[in-house]
Amino acid sequence: MGLWNKLKGELIDIIEWLDPTNDTMAYRFERYNNEIKNGAKLTVRESQVAVFINEGQIADVFKPGMYTLTTSNLPILSTLKGWKYGFNSPFKAEVYFLNTKQFVDLKWGTPNPVMLRDPEFGPVRIRAFGNYSIQIVEPALFIKGIAGTDGSFTTDKISDQLKTIAATRFTDSLGESKLPILDMAANYDELSRFCEDKMKPEFLEYGLSLTKFLVANISLPPDVEAALDKRTSMGIIGDMGKFVQYQTGESMVAAANNPSGGGAATGMGLGMGFGMANQMVNSMQPNQGQGHATPPPVPPALAFHAVINGQQAGPFDVSGLTSMVQQNQLTRDTLVWRQGMATWIAAGQVPELSSIFGAVPPPLPPQ
Repeated sequence: MGLWNKLKGELIDIIEWLDPTNDTMAYRFERYNNEIKNGAKLTVRESQVAVFINEGQIADVFKPGMYTLTTSNLPILSTLKGWKYGFNSPFKAEVYFLNTKQFVDLKWGTPNPVMLRDPEFGPVRIRAFGNYSIQIVEPALFIKGIAGTDGSFTTDKISDQLKTIAATRFTDSLGESKLPILDMAANYDELSRFCEDKMKPEFLEYGLSLTKFLVANISLPPDVEAALDKRTSMGIIGDMGKFVQYQTGESMVAAANNPSGGGAATGMGLGMGFGMANQMVNSMQPNQGQGHATPPPVPPALAFHAVINGQQAGPFDVSGLTSMVQQNQLTRDTLVWRQGMATWIAAGQVPELSSIFGAVPPPLPPQ
């Protein structure tokens, strides 16, 4: 009897698992020689199930509760073993505890950019990431298909496979949705639910329930985002023609308030401002030809009014003003004006007229 008592002392009477981790999905209960004594106590806590495996076959599954292991609550094991040694003899079986709580905040993401055809931007590449939650709902399927004989199976050992499934099904769902890129941010909830429904049957094949799938972000490459920001800025500006006119008007006010500019600077600034405005507005108009650029219209000839003998005369083109200079009817001090000038200016201060005085000597100084 001494040898039998020693052997009985080595057998385990209490079978339980206290999970010290947050990511263990399956744990094999270790004991001496895999022997369990008839009448041993089994404790299965909430969010756990205990699975007995005999000679590679799943025998019994125990839900949360406290059990005394006898032939009455081990029907399958009783049949398999036959209990040929009597009720007080030990039996051999592997015991796996499965964690049935929800494993939350598991990460998924697209390992490489996904190419899509957007109706507005054409072919584009996007990245996406998010998180998901799983729960063991079919212990037998999970052990057969995933955990196997692993003594301590954690979420890390299955996360790569699940992330691949998530990324693949997300990409497929995104293509089926045909959502424009600019509308994706407003449809994260719909995309998440669509992907979740699509992946649930596949997760169930592993004995897992996909309890939550969330799309956290969908992003474009940095250079595309920068171009989109510029486009957004142009959209905020609105009518570019009106914007250029406003900017030109502001420049005119600034030039008028600059005392060091002088009359000639004011006139030249006005001319340049209108010229730049016309060029910018015209450059934004689409070409109307058959693929050939249409040349701009010929600019109108400069026409000036002049003060002759105290009276306004004109308008005169540059050729006529040259003749008047040669006839001493127009001098550098003669006041002139043309459209675009804010006030009358001495002819010698107008850049466009400086050349017509080059061939005529200035008046003699007073004696």
